[in-house]
Amino acid sequence: MLVGFGTGDDSGVYRLGPEVAIVQSVDVLTPIVDDPRVFGQIAAANALSDLYVMGARPRTALNILALPSGAEYREIAREILRGAHEKLVEAGAALIGGHTVDDPELKFGLCVTGTVHPEHLVTHSGARPGDSLVLTKAIGTGVVATAIKGGLASAEHARVAAESMARLNGPAARAALALGARACTDVTGFGLIGHLLELLRSSQVGAVLDARRVPLLPGATEYCAMGLVPAGSARLKEAYACKVELAASLDEVMVDLLFDAQTSGGLLVALERGEELVARLHAEGIGEAAVIGRIVAEPKGRVAVA
Repeated sequence: MLVGFGTGDDSGVYRLGPEVAIVQSVDVLTPIVDDPRVFGQIAAANALSDLYVMGARPRTALNILALPSGAEYREIAREILRGAHEKLVEAGAALIGGHTVDDPELKFGLCVTGTVHPEHLVTHSGARPGDSLVLTKAIGTGVVATAIKGGLASAEHARVAAESMARLNGPAARAALALGARACTDVTGFGLIGHLLELLRSSQVGAVLDARRVPLLPGATEYCAMGLVPAGSARLKEAYACKVELAASLDEVMVDLLFDAQTSGGLLVALERGEELVARLHAEGIGEAAVIGRIVAEPKGRVAVA
């Protein structure tokens, strides 16, 4: 075992031989959009991100579907599975099976497996002082999803958020690896701050963020100002506040968004060539990618936000 429970990384890694290791993860979601096909796409993209952040190539996947047994759910299940399969095909991964559970609440996810050369493995522990921090997707999916559930989100805002969540992180990961990514995580349920703190803890470094450079989804600021903050995001803010130094000039809405729990968010990459990575991603059509901060030596395991 090369990576297990102890480091807080996004996947487990097991060496099969001198030149190959398997990378495994599992993730399950409840619906966050109305369209079942898009939900399937988002769930698949979300699960596959745990492979990409480790530098792995996706190989296989197993579906995990829980839903009520009524006949009216058959078409919904079909569309969810179709959407997920579309993303697996896009990623070059084979669907090799799955499991279905009779459950009063609809849930869907995937167990995914990839491969990586052990020497090319990327973990949380490689960040070094002076590295840039690059974020590859806009944040705000938590508040936008809350607005969608409340019937308050505009159709355009809902569409942009869904497209962002359904977009695979594979191209961004390959570009980051090519430019020497030292540490990487994806921004999901612990929010931008929470996942950054995990990376800092493993690497034994600190970070400085520039909140003005953090990309935001359209509508995120508006919905957050309306109080449409998920309960989980509020709990994250309470849990992590002791490790974060916030500038007095920061707007409270922006602070809430930094702690917003994400679904299928972007990659957070520590590397020397941050601006070069952003330029490459922009050229590849990932226009929201941005350098949002830098790694510093002290204080370890803490982040300052300006």
